[in-house]
Amino acid sequence: MNTMIASKELPDVIWGDRGADVERLRAAGMLVPLDDYLDKYPNLKKWAGDSTLNMLRSSDGKLYQIPNWYTSQPAGNAGYLLNKKIYEELGKPKLETTDDFYNYLKSVKAKYPNIIPFDPDLAKDGQGLDVLYGAFGENHPQSYLSERAVPNGDKLTSIFLDPVFRESTQFASKLFREKLMAQDAFTQTTDQLKEKANNGRFAVAAGSSPTEYGSKGDAELKKKDPTAGYEMIWPIHKEGLDKNKIYAGVYNQLGWNVSVITKSAKDPEKIFAFMDWLTGPEGSRAIMWGPEGVLWKGLDEEGYPKFTSTYSDDHERTSKMMDPMVNLQFDGNTAYIDKAKMKFESQLPAEKQNWETRYQSSITWKTVYNATEFVNLRPAPESEEGIIAQNVETIYLEARAKAVYAKSDEEVLSILDKADQDAKAVGYDKLLEYKTKKWQENLVKIGSK
Repeated sequence: MNTMIASKELPDVIWGDRGADVERLRAAGMLVPLDDYLDKYPNLKKWAGDSTLNMLRSSDGKLYQIPNWYTSQPAGNAGYLLNKKIYEELGKPKLETTDDFYNYLKSVKAKYPNIIPFDPDLAKDGQGLDVLYGAFGENHPQSYLSERAVPNGDKLTSIFLDPVFRESTQFASKLFREKLMAQDAFTQTTDQLKEKANNGRFAVAAGSSPTEYGSKGDAELKKKDPTAGYEMIWPIHKEGLDKNKIYAGVYNQLGWNVSVITKSAKDPEKIFAFMDWLTGPEGSRAIMWGPEGVLWKGLDEEGYPKFTSTYSDDHERTSKMMDPMVNLQFDGNTAYIDKAKMKFESQLPAEKQNWETRYQSSITWKTVYNATEFVNLRPAPESEEGIIAQNVETIYLEARAKAVYAKSDEEVLSILDKADQDAKAVGYDKLLEYKTKKWQENLVKIGSK
């Protein structure tokens, strides 16, 4: 990025994270403002809405970013994936609290020595560990982990001293040292995780999007045994907590990431026109379900596709079309895609519903936290706070891994205490002040203050 800015040789469009890099490009005068196109090409303005676009405006008041997977409703795939065959063979025990969960994993280990009781996905990225975090505190979203900061009144405070983080890390460490958790959790790859899912090699998995490998794994297992497969369960919770205030994942209005058009583009308006088409109903249908005639044919009175029997009967073909487009989509329109799916799926019997859509509607969308207030808290990397943030990040990642590998609950707390001291030594308090200020500004923007 530094080289591109210095050389002034940029691609026409850059797709990446919101925040510091976008602001560096804007400050260097390298981005095209988009406000003049919004009324001429109305899809983005209509579907994202003014509140979302205003949250994306830069300090000069102009809009430079086209959001991806923005939404006006709950969305997400985080949660727990359950190996159906193993669960049934163990008598379908109650699986609601963290104690239930621990006892179930012990049962799996005792009866199935070649099965991984719990796989936390790519633990080095948080994933299943972050999902477990939510089990130990009401209204405790994973945003606290990703921002390395926890609200206490009107201030953001140390993640290392957060009682929920400390208890959830002790629980994760206990699972790991008793070999109830995948021992390669911090080193496995996505391909290895998919292989495990396709061959039913874990009893429970958790992550930010287990639906992706759960749906494929379900189809693979059913080829060999129609009674096998995967299902999702309501997020587990610590005894005494309200299960309806436990969140397995988060979403925000702004979605995942953004595209920006640079001044290297010869005709930025044409690029915007294309991306506006892509985020509108016609573009959304084309990229998610392919051209008309196979998975869908014609539109209903609301402009949603009329799905064909191929969509509902050939789940493998439908997943093969849809799944790659989740991650390779430049300005996905969550509301249109999800409403179209749900409108159709709700009319089907359970056995014909798309696997992912079924659990989105019944579980994952009901257990996801609106974390819009925590977006855009990260400082520019070259700023003083940005340098502090990089150091704190290193401390956090190392401490969390060490804590999971700890030999006792006491050692977990000792590691987290040391991490808090180390973070404060590199300026953590100053970073928390910066994030607090940005958080309070967000609360005003979204009307929560």
